[in-house]
Amino acid sequence: MAIEIKVPSPGESISEVTVSKWLKQVGDYVQLDEPLVELESEKATFEVNAEAAGVITKQLAKEGDEIKVGSIIVEIDEKAKAPEGAAAPKAEAKKEAAPAPAAKAEAKKEEKPAAKTEAPAVDLSSDVAIAPLAKELMIEYGLKPSQVKGSGPNGRITKTDVLEAIVASGAGKGASNKYSPSGDRNVRVEKMSNLRKTVAKRLVAAKNETAMLTTFNEVNMKPIMDLRNKYKAAFQEKHEIGLGFMSFFTRACCIALLDWPAVNAFIDGDNIQYNDYCDISIAVSGPRGLVVPVIRNAETLSLADIEKEVKRLAVKARENKLSLEEMSGGTFTITNGGVFGSMMSTPIINPPQSAILGMHNIVERPVVENGQIVVRPIMYVALSYDHRIIDGRESVSFLVRVKNLLENPEMLFDGRLPEERVLGL
Repeated sequence: MAIEIKVPSPGESISEVTVSKWLKQVGDYVQLDEPLVELESEKATFEVNAEAAGVITKQLAKEGDEIKVGSIIVEIDEKAKAPEGAAAPKAEAKKEAAPAPAAKAEAKKEEKPAAKTEAPAVDLSSDVAIAPLAKELMIEYGLKPSQVKGSGPNGRITKTDVLEAIVASGAGKGASNKYSPSGDRNVRVEKMSNLRKTVAKRLVAAKNETAMLTTFNEVNMKPIMDLRNKYKAAFQEKHEIGLGFMSFFTRACCIALLDWPAVNAFIDGDNIQYNDYCDISIAVSGPRGLVVPVIRNAETLSLADIEKEVKRLAVKARENKLSLEEMSGGTFTITNGGVFGSMMSTPIINPPQSAILGMHNIVERPVVENGQIVVRPIMYVALSYDHRIIDGRESVSFLVRVKNLLENPEMLFDGRLPEERVLGL
């Protein structure tokens, strides 16, 4: 008897999905709950699993086809005989898979030379120190130390330095970085994915249906960079996670959102919905387009907790494993174009939210402090907001508050200076 597997509903209001990738083919024997196919909706990618063990007899859609929710996508013959070894108990399979100690040693010997031959031939020998993440990127993009200007202590090359060098040089993974036009005039046409269609619709709607304005400011990142350099090793050892900039910005935004609740509010018809919590959406560029996973109740999280959540969501985004729940319900968005080298931009609001903060790259610029011209690492920040609900006073005050918090990281605990806490102010 054939078991019919139907397309499950990935969420309310979604009627069609796209077949992204078949994980099993006709004739394959599958176990119960084994993934069969990867489907893409307008909001997320998800897998359909086998409802019984058996042999796949029919696939009713090809990769790239659109198929309605609730329709049959695959049939499985549960009475078909399993091939030899397919139905082996998990415990036995583990025993069979476990190599003998001698075999392990042999495998290790064989692995080492293989790894060496696969590594790109990039000479990273230099008198200048290179951060581990920076070194990985340099190998990946074929950059030499002479091509990267270090901004860290004693000229140390950081991840940010390498990203800026990649953008400046136009380097690509595994590319020779040589401009060699072919002269061909070919045209390639690809069908838009459901995710890309939804992003396009939402962006156009945000431009057409909101009174969007943008206010700008600049942040002296030296205090945060000094704090990171001083404590990043201890932070990594204690919390087992790196200390990045996103946790500082998320924390600063949470404090500012509680001070200026209109920036954290929605328009709902003729009403305004004020949220007394901060679900911060983080814009992430995934393999299939922009996705915006959400950090829930970010105002209650420590810097370490925020960093862990950012990493978890970013990894799932890169692997197309984000669920609908993880991408819905944010109250405010942060997007970081600085990782791609952006100096300044006007980010578009993520409806139904009323505001979005844009981070940009950090560049050393001359500034005046106490009547003296000094060089400081400066980041331009932008706040796009819906003027229907947020006035100029609130938008500018919010961004100034974020700026002050970042330039005085000791205030990120509760929004006050240490002396203010002592004086009870």
